[in-house]
Amino acid sequence: MTIAVIGAGAAGLMAAGAAAEAGAHVLLFDKNAKVGRKIMITGKGRCNVTNNCDVQTVLANVPVNPRFLYSALGGCSPADVMDFFENEGVPLKTERGNRVFPVSDKALDIVDALFFYVKRLGVKFEFEHTVEKILTGEDGAVCGVQADGKTYEADRVIVATGGASYPATGSTGDGYTFAKALGHTVVSPRPSLVPLVARGDVCQKLMGLSLKNVQVTVYEGQKAVYEDFGEMLFTHFGVSGPLILSASAHMRHFGSKEYRIDIDLKPALDEKTLDKRLLSDFEKHKNSDFINALGELLPRKLIPVVVERSGIDPRVKVHSVTKAQRQALVRLLKAFPVEITGARPIAEAIVTTGGVSVRDVNPKTMASKRTPGLYFAGEVLDVDAYTGGFNLQIAWATGRLAGKSAAEEEQK
Repeated sequence: MTIAVIGAGAAGLMAAGAAAEAGAHVLLFDKNAKVGRKIMITGKGRCNVTNNCDVQTVLANVPVNPRFLYSALGGCSPADVMDFFENEGVPLKTERGNRVFPVSDKALDIVDALFFYVKRLGVKFEFEHTVEKILTGEDGAVCGVQADGKTYEADRVIVATGGASYPATGSTGDGYTFAKALGHTVVSPRPSLVPLVARGDVCQKLMGLSLKNVQVTVYEGQKAVYEDFGEMLFTHFGVSGPLILSASAHMRHFGSKEYRIDIDLKPALDEKTLDKRLLSDFEKHKNSDFINALGELLPRKLIPVVVERSGIDPRVKVHSVTKAQRQALVRLLKAFPVEITGARPIAEAIVTTGGVSVRDVNPKTMASKRTPGLYFAGEVLDVDAYTGGFNLQIAWATGRLAGKSAAEEEQK
């Protein structure tokens, strides 16, 4: 039994290893000269391996087609993933939000563990090979792949090419092309976990300003749909940073819905306590201009923008600021609004939402329902999750199930 795996990312490496463990001869194709290019840049180069939680919590963090993942996660839970890497010699640690990282904080340790795992099992690497076509026989079943003009025979083919995000890592949407060519439905891919574009020039004025320990609330129309705490960045086009990438996954209806984020610049203080703090600062600077009284409270770059939005004359003396004006300022500091008009291009997204329709794939095996011998794993599928290690967990679980099923199904 020969299995061709297309894509040496998280899902592809796990699929190749699982297939080899089950006794198959595995060919692993990748455009790059090394495995795990995208794994290397996840979690700011630290690699958020999974989330230290139960399967139900994983499913609760999958907004698109969670039920499709029951079998995959049943056979490869977060605990299983953690055991796998620990057994491969990578000590792990759990941080805020149950996010799991290597103790070393190096994504390279995860990539190396996977590389040596599949190498030990005899997987044959076909690096710097671009697969152009999945080949099928007269019976419609797969019989191999064509890469760089050369034919490679295979009894099974696993597509683990990733989505269309971060094309520099090799995920350029090839899997969608393969799937469509063989009659599968592909849900139009869109960016998820992506920087956001804002209306107006406020973000341009604040470009380069990084805010730590702020809270963001996402509004879809008038309804709050998400809230989180962390770090963000203002850019020339809008907003970015870990907090914003997480928030973006909850904005799925641009074009039909209006979105806004409210930034709580002082989440540790309620309105009453923040008002006391302002009174204290104002007392210190009572004879100063208003614009010069906020230096102890806000980053310097933020002050003129907050002053402008407050509607208070920047040159009015602090002792002349009314109680109503001060209370309006408190409300602004607790909910600094940024109107969001859309997401940045898919090439800048961490993950893709959309992909091969799960209706065309057997959830118990990851096998195609349309093409015998064809399997799918990872981000190429129309399944994606919020941040926190959940997307990699999906890749490990679907990869392991696809590899195991591909190697074992014909032997039954």
